[in-house]
Amino acid sequence: MSSRAHRRTAASAVALATVSTAAVIWSQGAAGSPGSSRAEATVPSADAPAAQSFRSVRGYEEVAVPVRLRIPAADVDTPLDRLGRAADGTIEVPSDYDTAGWFQEGPRPGQPGPAVVLGHVDSRRGPAVFFRLSGLAAGAEVLVDRADGSTAAFRVTATHRVPKVAFPTDEVYGPTLEASLRLVTCGGGFDRATGSYRDNVIVYAEPVR
Repeated sequence: MSSRAHRRTAASAVALATVSTAAVIWSQGAAGSPGSSRAEATVPSADAPAAQSFRSVRGYEEVAVPVRLRIPAADVDTPLDRLGRAADGTIEVPSDYDTAGWFQEGPRPGQPGPAVVLGHVDSRRGPAVFFRLSGLAAGAEVLVDRADGSTAAFRVTATHRVPKVAFPTDEVYGPTLEASLRLVTCGGGFDRATGSYRDNVIVYAEPVR
């Protein structure tokens, strides 16, 4: 979402992480029911000199931007928003509960590194785009359609549920030499006292060779 005001009025729960070394916990829900919103973030200062001095000697093949995500086993067929960062440094989340979003500061699906797609699990109206994500089994097909008409095909390798307080930032956002895909939403029990879900569901997928 693009503003603090919107985050205060959003109605589902998603916990995300920055590309820095700490997790950003973003949650929505109403006090007493999955509704009102709440946001918490811990974003340390980035190591700017190290980042600015780094120069990769490896060339990366350019691929088109992702525009659609399809996961037949989870009944997902959604356009992909482009997500950046909010004013406070946290990663934006999709403004539409029925639409997933791709973190555009990371790799594109098919490029080396983890391409990350975020989506809501539910809203006040009911199930959202990633409602069935937690049920994905290893081997499930994930398809990412790109702007040039090509499709990047992935297979799920694992689906994990983790506490928000222990979000595995390095595993989800850390650089890798091989292409991969990460799908992130909320899961677990809903904490009515805090108005947020306690866990995250993270799906790991690798390209079909």
